[in-house]
Amino acid sequence: MRSNRKILLAVLLSFLVTLPAGATIFPTSDENGTPTLAPLIEKASPAVVNISTTGTVQTSSRRSNPFENDPFFRRFFNPPSQPRRFQSAGSGVIVDAANGYIITNNHVVEHADEITVTLFNDQVVKATIVGRDPGSDLAVLKVETSGLQEIPLADSDKARVGDFVVAIGNPFGLQHTVTSGIISALGRHGINPDGYEDFIQTDASINPGNSGGALINLNGELVGINSAIISGGGGNIGIGFAIPSNMVNAVMKQIIEFGEVRRGLLGVQIFSLTPALAKEIDKETTLGALVSEVGNDSAAAEAGIEPGDVIIEVDGETVKNSAALRNIIGMKPVGEEVRIGIWRDGETKTLLARLGAQVQNTPLAGEEINDGLAGASLVSTDASGGRRGVLVASVEPNSPAARYGLRTNDDITAVNRHDVEDLQQFRERAEGAEALLLTIRRGSNRLLIPIQ
Repeated sequence: MRSNRKILLAVLLSFLVTLPAGATIFPTSDENGTPTLAPLIEKASPAVVNISTTGTVQTSSRRSNPFENDPFFRRFFNPPSQPRRFQSAGSGVIVDAANGYIITNNHVVEHADEITVTLFNDQVVKATIVGRDPGSDLAVLKVETSGLQEIPLADSDKARVGDFVVAIGNPFGLQHTVTSGIISALGRHGINPDGYEDFIQTDASINPGNSGGALINLNGELVGINSAIISGGGGNIGIGFAIPSNMVNAVMKQIIEFGEVRRGLLGVQIFSLTPALAKEIDKETTLGALVSEVGNDSAAAEAGIEPGDVIIEVDGETVKNSAALRNIIGMKPVGEEVRIGIWRDGETKTLLARLGAQVQNTPLAGEEINDGLAGASLVSTDASGGRRGVLVASVEPNSPAARYGLRTNDDITAVNRHDVEDLQQFRERAEGAEALLLTIRRGSNRLLIPIQ
């Protein structure tokens, strides 16, 4: 066993010392010639912080009834909700020491009304939220203190499957825990289908509390923000996901400038191509996003995009599917001119589109409309195909809204059989009604949810 370990260490050391000239790599060998990551960790760790939050969520005021888990019987249960204080913890990364900016996950600080940051030297400071972006699950915090140390951002587009990476965070409250592994895959989608995703997958151990922590490469640069895991029991099984640093940088710049992310809007409804669909339109591959609808007066309409077109490129970047297109456009700012490569009737062409603005508005607490909507956060939405309605921005677990069956990113298109275009109209339709019958668009499905 020892001889095998020595061979493995020798191979690793050989790899590290035969890198191209000029590569700034931290791993070295100690006085015994054993490879070590210690210099790398010592350099990066001071930039990783522990984040503690307290806040309030709405929960049921009594013990759950088993019948409430049944969608039919749930309509007869409308338990009152009450505020409950919570405490949680996560990780963050100092990315701008001069201005005190820290990047973390949105879900680490969501609903928090008090945030404290514990630095590497055990100093505890208060933090304020500069802005949050639920779509990318990122948030920027600011602390007022001196002596901070930041970590440089890598160009995540240069990351490769097989690159060595190190995760630093505070899993299970164990501060500054370090784990190592490799990049297992790039460009992962579908972890949160309603978000903007381009995850780096890694087998470096990531556990609860690692959220918002650093995934660094062997140059000591931040290649990603650890965000999610796939696990059957809540612990690490070697499949973790990090938000790539280029997405982090793009989101962070907008949050610091505007306090939010102002995403560009192309104005199309799209679907991923299946082999059957590709065959029907005589396209040889399934790469691209099929346009099913173009919004009136949208950027897509002005550019000349038509239903039936397949968008295959944006600014030279290949569009693999609908999720990839949504992600690419969602990371571009309002007003940017983009080159859209399309496939139409067997021919390819390039069109220019100047992106419009997605609707930005302040979320409304669901209980302001109906007690049965308590725990839901609602916003008006102007969908990319020109449809209007009300979006369920978030739903608290075990809240009345959750028990009635509402989910985050549900589109409410009608109430009591009357179409609704925005929150104001939703209020008017719901005012005075003893019960609400909500028409929901959930992905490609349509359903009715009664609320009493």
